[in-house]
Amino acid sequence: MKRPTRAAGRLARYGFGTSDNSVRAGDLLGPAGLALWQPETQEPADQRAAELLAALSRAADPDLALRQLHRLVEAEYRAAGAGETASGADPVGMGAASRLLADLYDDPGLRRRLVAVLGASSALGDHLVANPGQWADLRSTADGLAPTADGRLQLTGADGSIAQLRSAYRLALLRIAAADLTGNQGLEQTMAALSALADVTLTAAYDLAQGELPEGTPRPRLAVVAMGKCGGDELNYVSDVDVIFVAAEDDDLPAATAIATRLIHICGLVAWPVDAALRPEGKRGPLVRTLASHLAYYRRWARTWEFQALLKARPAAGDLALGQEWIQQLAPLLWRAAERPEAVEDVRAMRRKIIDHIPPAEQEREIKRGPGGLRDIEFAVQLLQLVHGRGDEALRVPGTIPALRALVSGGYVGRVDGEALLRGYHFLRAVEHRLQLQGLRRTHTVPTDPDALRWLAGALGYSAAPGRSAVEAFRIERVTHAAEVRRLHAKLFYRPLLESVARVPADGLRLTPAAARNRLEILGFEDPAGALRHLQALTGGVSRTAAIQRTLLPVLLSEFADAPEPDRGLLSYRKVSEKLGSTPWYLRLLRDEGPVARRLARVLSSSRYVTDLLAREPEALRLLAQESELAARPRPVLGEGFAAAAARHAGDPVEAIRAVRALRRRELLRLACADVLSRAGSLAPSPPAAPGRAALALTDVGAVGTALADVTDATLAAALAAARASQPLVPGLRFAVIGMGRLGGYESNYLSDADVLFVHDPPAGMAESTASAAARAVAEELRRLLGMPAPDPALGVDADLRPEGRQGPLVRSLAAYQQYYARWSRVWEAQALLRARFVCGDEDLGAEFLAMVEPLRYPAAGLTWEQVVEIRRIKARVETERMPRGADPATHTKLGRGGLADVEWAVQLLQLRHAGQLPQLRGTRTLNALAAARDAGLVDPDDAAAMTAGWTLTAQVRNALMLVRGRATDQLPRHGVDLAGVVRLLGRDDPGEFLDDYLRTGRRSRAAMQRVFEL
Repeated sequence: MKRPTRAAGRLARYGFGTSDNSVRAGDLLGPAGLALWQPETQEPADQRAAELLAALSRAADPDLALRQLHRLVEAEYRAAGAGETASGADPVGMGAASRLLADLYDDPGLRRRLVAVLGASSALGDHLVANPGQWADLRSTADGLAPTADGRLQLTGADGSIAQLRSAYRLALLRIAAADLTGNQGLEQTMAALSALADVTLTAAYDLAQGELPEGTPRPRLAVVAMGKCGGDELNYVSDVDVIFVAAEDDDLPAATAIATRLIHICGLVAWPVDAALRPEGKRGPLVRTLASHLAYYRRWARTWEFQALLKARPAAGDLALGQEWIQQLAPLLWRAAERPEAVEDVRAMRRKIIDHIPPAEQEREIKRGPGGLRDIEFAVQLLQLVHGRGDEALRVPGTIPALRALVSGGYVGRVDGEALLRGYHFLRAVEHRLQLQGLRRTHTVPTDPDALRWLAGALGYSAAPGRSAVEAFRIERVTHAAEVRRLHAKLFYRPLLESVARVPADGLRLTPAAARNRLEILGFEDPAGALRHLQALTGGVSRTAAIQRTLLPVLLSEFADAPEPDRGLLSYRKVSEKLGSTPWYLRLLRDEGPVARRLARVLSSSRYVTDLLAREPEALRLLAQESELAARPRPVLGEGFAAAAARHAGDPVEAIRAVRALRRRELLRLACADVLSRAGSLAPSPPAAPGRAALALTDVGAVGTALADVTDATLAAALAAARASQPLVPGLRFAVIGMGRLGGYESNYLSDADVLFVHDPPAGMAESTASAAARAVAEELRRLLGMPAPDPALGVDADLRPEGRQGPLVRSLAAYQQYYARWSRVWEAQALLRARFVCGDEDLGAEFLAMVEPLRYPAAGLTWEQVVEIRRIKARVETERMPRGADPATHTKLGRGGLADVEWAVQLLQLRHAGQLPQLRGTRTLNALAAARDAGLVDPDDAAAMTAGWTLTAQVRNALMLVRGRATDQLPRHGVDLAGVVRLLGRDDPGEFLDDYLRTGRRSRAAMQRVFEL
């Protein structure tokens, strides 16, 4: 590679370079050119030249700025008649005689503005060369200020010809570009100035077109309504100007159409194309319609995107009063458009359609239509305006930036998110402006050419830093902004709360006292005055918290109204809000994160059990934000987590159990929320994708029971470890907990005690009494710790199924159990052992215990006739003696006809009689054993189906009753809010129909059970 000359090297410090197809910078700057550079000394000609060279070096493209300046001076020289040299060579000494250079020396403001324009826009440079005197419009005023750049036209001459209008337009554009490039006005001022320039240009073209009407033609009333970017006062340098033409009456249409047609033609010659395609029926419809015709179309035929376009409508030219009347007449239709069932999805579909039409190779470079581009911000803002602007008139502004700021002020968008979107919008529009200024061409694509990228980075003010070029700095910021805009677009644009708000009537969004009380009565609140007090407490004041609550509550009120007790749901929400309202994440979570708000309303209005748990730990409502958090934890994960929580407090068993019980509370809340939401339509958690995670559903009582049993197992295991650690160490003492009853059968409910047996095995050489005392101390400590008063739900540990019941010792050795069962066991104890399984402690000891009781619970010869009669007698006694006084046998879920006990006793009788010979009947789960009995031909398939349906329905109802009431109960009421709550949780609609179905299912289950007992 050829080494650069000394001259080129010195000039390179100013940012000038050389190329094979261009005149060298040294020649343009030398004595024969601009006379700014001394070739002999390789220094600026003088101090003034040095200042001008420094200004050129700061241009976006110093070489382009230099070439453009040279052309300007050359044009000035030739216009002055100073004579040309042969062969197109530079005139001699033109720089010394240049009025332009003299002004650049004397006017620093002019120098900055003109050089900035010449280095950023080849198109504006060409215009100045073609019109040599127009650079003077960039001179500073007498008091040293920059010339105004507000978009006003400076028309001269009486005729106002198209040529004059074109020249005036370019001059106004030149002043705006100069102010923009030098930082004299920011992005918003620049967009407003460009929009104002469009308005005056439309007005001038309107006047020209109207003046061309045949003599004697009445002047029509015609409004030119700006739409799109122009309507939003956010026009860019090169863009179609979207308009709609509105005539006052039918008689105005011929002349108005002629004016509109000519206006479009004139603006195309002067500045930019005028696009009227946003009019009703698009290009297939008439160019001009009357106000009445517009109203008729929008009332009957307009689609969602057409209402979306109206957000930016603004009178621009012609009859401004008529244009304003058109906007006011359409406003009620616009602000009801979001109430259409398909409205929100229509806007989203339109955004997807725009992206689909971008060539895949250009998507990542498209700053307007591509993902993470301007359209993402605009569509998100407009969708929020359509939905929330119905009730909040502060959002009814046409521009993207004012609308976004109003959304932030109103609490619809978080401050941090709003600032990120504003930064992204400013960045993307700045890139768009620089790209379009370069050639005054309509473009929105970041170039791939290295030279073009260097120019763009320079035009945007990026500079090289150690280890990073200006282009790399630009790329990093562009990728950062695009990713953030894409993320926030998805967050806001697809926020499920939008559909919910859109479905609320507009009147319901205005929570004034009178409107709120009326709406509360309509929604079915029993105490509208009390509910109104709750609303006033939540939404009163001018704080941001109150503003967000005003956004959320209309949706939540509709959710509460669907519950049997709306008042209780609202009160619960107020309590949670008062506890968490001061935390920064709470309302942001409800507003921004998926369906959290509606999920919270659903669980608070449906379940006292969940409400009580949330009252103890409101922070746990974060669970509602993520689908993965609303799934049962795998058994190993639970065990490890509970054990780790206890281990962190190894020296303090009380603190260890508090930690364990807090984890248990969180898991119970997780399961209960998933349970309540499982029949809640779109609010239901999606099935988890992770292996080992149960997809919990209220209808799947097996999954519910297993998940609850796993939580109990983990709790008992951690509590046993804490209890043993708190007692004197007895080396070699083995201890195990055996699950019984519903715990053993993996059929636990939310308020179940843990039915267990405690078994120990003393080490060799230790006295039985010593080992028993140590084991009893562990068992008693475990029960004490789990039953201590605490804010968290206690876990009762019930050992009443042990030999001799409460009169027998709490803990027995394995040998003692074996001796008792071999000598004293009765048939009901064998029946109870059908559900025995190992829970925690010494696993080998647990296996030995289960092996020991195997012959007892699965007798090889089955049952004797006397034993069968004994089981029937005990069953009859249970029905008569344990049924609570006044209980309804038809709707008692546990002991009632066809309920849990009927099916379980029938299945257990079959197991006792046949499992000794049929190993497939051996198991602790009721429905699994019933299915095995059916497959073995022991139960008629219809009877098995009837009992399965009966057990499943009563188990569902029992769980639902506990969720609804928040306390243990087995009685399904025949009427009232509890019945309605159960019916809602189970996804049914009519309580009467549900009750009939429950009674019918119970009768069939009872009949099937009786046939099994009579076999």
